[in-house]
Amino acid sequence: MEDQGYKQYLIERYSASTVKSYLFAVHRYLEKSGHEGASYLELMDYIGWLRREKESIRLDLHALKSYYRYLVQIGARADNPAQSIRLRDQQRKDVQLQDLFSPEELDRLLERVERYPILKHRNKIIISLLIYQGLQTGEIRRLSIDDVDLEAGTIEIRASRTSNGRSLKLQANQVYWLIQYLEKNRNELLKTDTNQLIISKLGKAENGEGISYLVSTKQHLFPSRKLNPKTIRQSVIANLLKAGKDLRVVQVFAGHKYSSSTERYRQDNVDELKNEVLKYHPLG
Repeated sequence: MEDQGYKQYLIERYSASTVKSYLFAVHRYLEKSGHEGASYLELMDYIGWLRREKESIRLDLHALKSYYRYLVQIGARADNPAQSIRLRDQQRKDVQLQDLFSPEELDRLLERVERYPILKHRNKIIISLLIYQGLQTGEIRRLSIDDVDLEAGTIEIRASRTSNGRSLKLQANQVYWLIQYLEKNRNELLKTDTNQLIISKLGKAENGEGISYLVSTKQHLFPSRKLNPKTIRQSVIANLLKAGKDLRVVQVFAGHKYSSSTERYRQDNVDELKNEVLKYHPLG
């Protein structure tokens, strides 16, 4: 393993804290039993060892996936043996509404000084698709040029195994950014043949890592809260329901297959209940 090469690969995609955690996890893996040519079964043996040693291993798995993606990128191996590994641990499904972001807080994510001017419009497109349309990382990654209708001001989101397809309205500023990006920036970035809408800084089709990294660069705005594409999407959905939008309309907007998925984002009149409590049982 070329330590500096992998470290640079991480630096270009993740926050400093994530880089540090991933390097530690991969170093432990290589020290224990890992190697560049490891098979899926060998990785599963290591995962088994981690389960016996640690309470949570999700970060370790993400680190291993990134390590083998790096090896594939530099041509050290042809496949990523960790890519198909999925943990079956029970995850908490509750939406912690009190930890989500208001529309005003989400708008702050668009305020950024770009280190690379060529990425200005691309980055605004990515962030705006998160905070206005509430898209998932995979949905943004899978967007093609053909999914954008600038004349109609809409964008088509393709169906997936977990979500329904839908057509969503673009805001005026998004149409402007898309025109600038498609007419100039995308062609300047592009170094491969792809119809994918979002192109990475390296000139290839965006694989999703760059989206997460872009969001992580704004973590300093909310140091005590979890900021990532998932919590942004949760915030967008919760804010729509709080504003009084019909449950069915929000379900279609979010691409939820079942209304019960959308129902989890209801505020359940928490604010009104709080006001009533203060009215009849004032504190202090």
